[in-house]
Amino acid sequence: MPPPASKSKPPHRLEFTMNSLRNTTLSTDDDSMHYEIVTRFWHPNLTKINKFDMETRELITVAEIEGLADGDPRVRFGGDKGTWQSASEFLKYNSDRVGGTFQANNDTTFRWKTHNGRFQLIKMDDPEKKPMAEFHPHKRHFFVFRMSKHAFFEVQPNPEVLDVIDKFIVSYLLVERHRRDSRISVKLERH
Repeated sequence: MPPPASKSKPPHRLEFTMNSLRNTTLSTDDDSMHYEIVTRFWHPNLTKINKFDMETRELITVAEIEGLADGDPRVRFGGDKGTWQSASEFLKYNSDRVGGTFQANNDTTFRWKTHNGRFQLIKMDDPEKKPMAEFHPHKRHFFVFRMSKHAFFEVQPNPEVLDVIDKFIVSYLLVERHRRDSRISVKLERH
């Protein structure tokens, strides 16, 4: 008798605790992946992305974004040992629509795009353009009250994405900040 067909692994669900880009937590239900995105009041221009290490029970700074709320941010990976680079060097924004591309460690390029109003991360050389991660926005009770459903990422259990999850999170924060800023400027231009 042949062995039973193996089921594909279910996607990881990384859930946001708040709708802020500068102060939130992004984690799975079992905390196997747990990231804290925090901007301290004594450093209002520096946003740190900290990863919770389950073995040592410590928060490790994996990336920093300086000037996320300003117009010209810069990023650094690896904590204090890393070097700063302009966000426009790390993430190439699309000029005609919301999104951008970034280079992973292993020379793989990923692209953020919108599909049906949702952000999707795809691998550039994938002929199927299958999303590696998809963002699901939060929902509110009667569209104004408390959140009835938190925003979350549905991340495929693909090692190519899971190996660069730090860059994935930083690139999302930059693309989302760019989207929110462009939405505000469009509203201001209409008046």
